[in-house]
Amino acid sequence: MIIGAGFAGVGLAIRLQQAGIDDFTILERADSIGGTWRENTYPGCACDVASHLYSFSFAPNPDWSRAYSRQPEILDYVRAVATEHGVERHVVFNTEVHEERWDDDARRWRLTTNRGEITTDVLVTATGPFGAPVLPDVPGLDRFQGPSFHSLNWDHDHDLAGERVAVIGTGASAVQFIPAIQPEVGRLLVFQRTPPWILPRFDRRTSDLERAAMRRLPLLRRALRGALYTMVEGLGLVIFVDQRFARPIEAVGRWQLRRQVPDRALRRSLTPDYTIGCKRAILSDDYLPALTRHNVDVVTDRITEVREHSVVTADGTEHPVDTIIFGTGFDVPTRQIEHIYGRGGRTVGEVYHERPQSYLGTVMAGFPNLFFFLGPFGAAGNQSALFMLESQMAYIVDAVRTMRERGAHTVEVRPEAQEAFTAAAEERSRDTVWLTGGCRSYYQTPDGRNAGLWPGWSLDFRRRTRRFDPGPYELEAA
Repeated sequence: MIIGAGFAGVGLAIRLQQAGIDDFTILERADSIGGTWRENTYPGCACDVASHLYSFSFAPNPDWSRAYSRQPEILDYVRAVATEHGVERHVVFNTEVHEERWDDDARRWRLTTNRGEITTDVLVTATGPFGAPVLPDVPGLDRFQGPSFHSLNWDHDHDLAGERVAVIGTGASAVQFIPAIQPEVGRLLVFQRTPPWILPRFDRRTSDLERAAMRRLPLLRRALRGALYTMVEGLGLVIFVDQRFARPIEAVGRWQLRRQVPDRALRRSLTPDYTIGCKRAILSDDYLPALTRHNVDVVTDRITEVREHSVVTADGTEHPVDTIIFGTGFDVPTRQIEHIYGRGGRTVGEVYHERPQSYLGTVMAGFPNLFFFLGPFGAAGNQSALFMLESQMAYIVDAVRTMRERGAHTVEVRPEAQEAFTAAAEERSRDTVWLTGGCRSYYQTPDGRNAGLWPGWSLDFRRRTRRFDPGPYELEAA
């Protein structure tokens, strides 16, 4: 049983079928395929990974219309791939999973859903990390009389034309929707807590000639993908090799800031004081110019209160606003883990909050026959998420195949194997830019640990997940 029909669920379904494993079902809470790219529809929504890298290696698309694809085209892509490989016949739509509980006697997972109880031998959670929005804890927020919504729940029926709009937060989503709404609003107040590093995106439309070449010359397409992979992977030099490698990249960011923001005072407000990579660096060509427009003000004073028709900051200024839009990110680590109960009734969330831990970011001791995507130390800060997902897909498929070949009813990683993997990941994380770069972000836990990013080269992760090694596991026969 696979929960979620986004990129991870669709990709795993295809790989299972290619391995001759066809007896699986995907439970999807919505009425269509798409995951993150179905849910996020805010203006300007796009991917910050280049199109030819943000796609399945086994389903290349030579016809991307832009260097960096936008939400509608990415959604069309994942749905087209699902249709081409017959994935829909395995999907049960409009099925919300409320709880997953391991039954040790029956050696099965019992799922409580809006359609009743469902049992399965093997459970895979393929739910995305960007599905639980975070709202700031600001006094009076519930008193605000105007419309307010998070970027994930964009109110397309509400007309922003001529309005005084407050945007709270300057994360990746806000960087995309601020330039999109700036021309239509009357006044735009951008409440910034910490300025992000903004690097050039160099987005452009692809030409007919370029798309034709990609269709007819597969080697050229693979070479481009390899070049894009190498460029993104190179951020690892900053993250876990030596932070001195950040200097030339930061120089590019400062060059872009000087070029696009002539006002020195505004430029100072938009200049990060931490090492690039400590927080998520963002690619954009139009965010900084949007902040210089006549109808935009960047507010750096802390918000102390929200009133019926205004936002109040620490300097005592009351800012009248008609609408509030939150670009405050997501509850990344905890999505879908608080109601997965393993041996002894412990949840994945309880284990995670004690200490981010797993084995290869894919399994966790105490949770037999459970696999998950982008778990602790299974996501990368210097590579496309799809590269990591495909690595885990191969591992999960080989694990299921191994269970069948050996007649195993349960498979569970040994605690000592998990501890060794986690300890090594923590040791490697100690000097990473995530922990020593001078910022706080969702890359860190409240007590200063790595929240779960893979602290190494993605090719090493690919090597370690290429085959399922039964050695670190307990396999019990039926």
